[in-house]
Amino acid sequence: MNKRIAITTLGCKINQFESAAMTQALEQEGYSMVPFSETADVYVVNSCTVTAKTDAESRRLIRRAARMNPQARIVVTGCYAQMAGEKLLELPGVNLILGNSEKKDIVGFLKGIGDQPKAVVTDISKERSGESVPLESFAEHTRAFLQVQNGCDARCAYCIVPYARGASRSVAPEVALDGIAAFAAKGFKEVVLTGIHLGAYGLDLAPATDLLALLAAAEERALVARLRIGSVEPTEVPREMIDFMARSGIVCPHLHLPLQSGSDGVLSRMNRGYTTDLFRSVVEALVKAVPDICIGSDVIAGFPGETDEEFAQALRFIESLPLAYLHVFPFSQRPGTPAAAMTPQVNPKVVKERAEALRVLSERKKSDYAGRFVGRELKVLVQNEEGGRKGLSRNYLSVLVESGEVTVNSEVTVLITGSKGGELVGRLP
Repeated sequence: MNKRIAITTLGCKINQFESAAMTQALEQEGYSMVPFSETADVYVVNSCTVTAKTDAESRRLIRRAARMNPQARIVVTGCYAQMAGEKLLELPGVNLILGNSEKKDIVGFLKGIGDQPKAVVTDISKERSGESVPLESFAEHTRAFLQVQNGCDARCAYCIVPYARGASRSVAPEVALDGIAAFAAKGFKEVVLTGIHLGAYGLDLAPATDLLALLAAAEERALVARLRIGSVEPTEVPREMIDFMARSGIVCPHLHLPLQSGSDGVLSRMNRGYTTDLFRSVVEALVKAVPDICIGSDVIAGFPGETDEEFAQALRFIESLPLAYLHVFPFSQRPGTPAAAMTPQVNPKVVKERAEALRVLSERKKSDYAGRFVGRELKVLVQNEEGGRKGLSRNYLSVLVESGEVTVNSEVTVLITGSKGGELVGRLP
């Protein structure tokens, strides 16, 4: 078999990390990686199953690969493969289905791939290992994503992820810290800590630890210039973490706190385990301690039973919060979750209208937050030079450096002079 392989990735940063790890393992074995849009001998679809839409996108990519090269082997892995392996085998051209536990051994499975399609998907609910896949570099990125946790023990009513990823399990602290150091040694200026349920980091270890202890150890050892935290539940941001972020020299002033709804009634039906009052108290404490912090949030529009009044209440609540942006998700029925069977389901037209209202609010929040920094200086990590020198500030703002000599992967101080097309612009002072 020839050795041209193409990988495409859907979904979360964990999937991105795992695709990068698969790429590294394949390259070390002598395979040649090519873009998914080109002819390859093997196509790998690292799938997502968070919504019915992502399932459909995975199937579309599988069919596209089969059209590009009917003789190619097609491998499907990721969360959709974990949940619907046998069903995916029915698609034309699919040779191999690998579950989430199996994807780290993709090299071995490819060596044994044959003409007879097969699915290798173990029961991930029994998986207890939190060992991270080793990853030495992150091609074409100036920021590196490091998986320190996997799985989830929560049971939010709308979410299939615990069934696709298994129980919460963490990478040992020394392994995680070595991972940060390894990325820094490769030249990365920023490492992003990721997990399916990052705030649960360390609780499954013996002895138990937590995310704050990991952050503090990274800070004490000065492992990297910039360390960014991924998404953390509002119930998992203790006062001690807020105080730590306020004084930290390496942890970026940016946090993503999933809200999902601004209505207590909807939150209860979602089984989210907190109220809007708790969410507000966390956000306000963060902003008071770290005034320039960028706080983003996830919001679901049209959860089953959401009334006009509940949505209006949610909109007012979100409007009142000092958030910098929203990730808006129209509710999607996900078979196998409690929410899929809840009644009444909201009319799709209404769901679409509510999602649009939330997106409009998000754009206003984003503009208001970014506008605060015009006339001020920000530290910017330069990411590319295509179409101008663009970079990312520590507080997660996209900045175009219009004048001054800068190089990719350098962190420079930029005087913000204005905004252009939703992006801040500036120059070296």
